Amino acid sequence: MNIFEIYLEKIKSILSELKKDNKIIIPDNFNGISTEIPPPKFNCDISTNVAMVLSKINNKPPLELAEQLAPIIKDKDKLIETITIAKPGFINIKFKKSFWANFTKEISDNSEIFGINQKEKKNNYLVEFVSANPTGPLHVGHCRGAILGDVISNILTFNNHKVTKEYYVNDYGNQIINFTKSVYFRIREITHNETFPSDNDDLYPGDYLIDFAKNISSNSNLNFDNYDEISEKLTELSIEQALLLIKNNLNSLGINHDNFVSEKKIVLDKEVEKVVQLLEKNKFVYKGKIKAPEGEDNNWVEREQLLFKSTDFGDDKDRALQKSDGSWTYFASDVAYHKNKVDRKFDYLINILGADHAGYIKRISSSVEALSGEKNKLICKISQLVKLIKDNKPFKMSKRKGDYITVDDLVEEVGKDATRFIMLNRSSDAELDFDFDAVKEKSKDNPLYYVQYCYARISSVFRHINKDLNKKIEINNFNFEYSEDEIKILKKLSEWPKCIDISTTKLEPHRIPVYLYELASEFHSYWNLGKQQPDKRFINEQKEVPLDKLVFLKVISNVIKSGMDIVGVNTPSKM
Repeated sequence: MNIFEIYLEKIKSILSELKKDNKIIIPDNFNGISTEIPPPKFNCDISTNVAMVLSKINNKPPLELAEQLAPIIKDKDKLIETITIAKPGFINIKFKKSFWANFTKEISDNSEIFGINQKEKKNNYLVEFVSANPTGPLHVGHCRGAILGDVISNILTFNNHKVTKEYYVNDYGNQIINFTKSVYFRIREITHNETFPSDNDDLYPGDYLIDFAKNISSNSNLNFDNYDEISEKLTELSIEQALLLIKNNLNSLGINHDNFVSEKKIVLDKEVEKVVQLLEKNKFVYKGKIKAPEGEDNNWVEREQLLFKSTDFGDDKDRALQKSDGSWTYFASDVAYHKNKVDRKFDYLINILGADHAGYIKRISSSVEALSGEKNKLICKISQLVKLIKDNKPFKMSKRKGDYITVDDLVEEVGKDATRFIMLNRSSDAELDFDFDAVKEKSKDNPLYYVQYCYARISSVFRHINKDLNKKIEINNFNFEYSEDEIKILKKLSEWPKCIDISTTKLEPHRIPVYLYELASEFHSYWNLGKQQPDKRFINEQKEVPLDKLVFLKVISNVIKSGMDIVGVNTPSKM
């Protein structure tokens, strides 16, 4: 039950009737007319800008038009208690208490679909995220993007879209050659007691390679005397080990991908050549020279290259598809991969990119537009940097994996739930401070704890009367009269569908934990009123829970559980 959508439709219907009676002029569409959450200073429940939007076409000041519309809107709805008008022309609606009893019944009867936009067109999405080089464990730099991609997928799934989660395995190129050689030298270290050449900057020094080397040397029949003879098979086994580790890292975060797509397979299947031929056929490729990037004028050598006309699609310059030695650029492989995506007939492609890839968006978006003929088929979201803070200063953990903090280190330190919730607690396009001390506090300063504690408090009331919080409450009569304090919480519940809608359309999952924290704060404030006011207590003097309060608690718990499921964290019944 989305009260904002319901009343928007009611207002549109009233406008159409007024037009028939020649009492108002309306445009060809109702774009721009909205029903919103009013500012707290107004004693009302919803607000509409209809008078301001229609002011110009009706040649009337917004306040005058609002004065005309307000009594008509109130007369059409017996659940409206009062309507007030605020400058520059907002119409503010306050409902009767019976409205909120009816609202509680609706969301109680339809708890499984509350929040889902039933009218929205349902699409088929491919969400690609993480896609870290398969050369070692995932680190904190990957963590935020991994959670962002997973929760965007969860939001879309909750809203009944079809979603496929994909990891693009960059298992081709020089970094993989260096990685395989690193594993080889670790194996030689084990089997022939040779010293690992740590002075070679091209090699990967992490001790995790020792585990890879042990697993490969003990479970394969390869002869490790000659690298060139076994390099291809050793690469396959090394990538396999790396992906096992990465999948375990992701699993510790509660993340599972549907597909792992190999860059090497795309290259060997000649998909790069095929996509370049297609672009050439459509006149999006030519041979030319690229000017020096800013700051490299002295060292840059201009040379003729095969270029993609990304400037045709708004990029600042055309992009190279082929290197001077004739090999394909990484961009060319990525274009081929996105052609592969386009061919799988998804409605939308979503890429979650790290902060260092912000400059890459325009070129890859240009290629998808060229390949699909659709301007906004690819949506890119940037995951900004995370700063770890402990004792009010930057924190670096001690570990044996190298000079970075791994996902497993972080999860071991604070747990999966805290990692996921706090990583989402701010918009992904802003840097995030992850404070280890704050996420361990048992107070309102720890948003995860505060939301989980809300659910645990509700669970404790249900345990008191031996009722299962997860079961539906069967009630025939919802003739309740909730207090203003309770209505304040019900109003926050009414915002849940709007929160889901905006989170879905804008792909902004941080809105979910922010909303849950606000809802939990309202609940805890009400709970604390019971310390001084017996009528606010959920368990009365007869050690019973009145039906109105039982339903009230149940609908709050349903929304908390739905939101926490989307975020991918637990809702414990005891804390």
